[in-house]
Amino acid sequence: MAQKQVTPLAQPVRTAASQKKESNHTPAQMVFGKANYQLLFVSIAVIILGFALMSGTTDIYEARKIIVAPLVVLTGFGIGFWAIFKKTESK
Repeated sequence: MAQKQVTPLAQPVRTAASQKKESNHTPAQMVFGKANYQLLFVSIAVIILGFALMSGTTDIYEARKIIVAPLVVLTGFGIGFWAIFKKTESK
């Protein structure tokens, strides 16, 4: 009785030594560009400013605390999302 040749479903496991032999030594690329990181830091600063405007122990119904500060915080989050989704320029 002849047996059929069975092909494996999974690929063989690569060890660290075999991966070093196969690598082409390409430099790692950053996920974001310089402008993206700068925008992220700006967004963090704007969010901190918004929370600073919201702080205090005096009148909690002051317009600065219930209107201006939340808008500044939301603007900071908007800048952060824009920084994440902004495409980096290819060289």
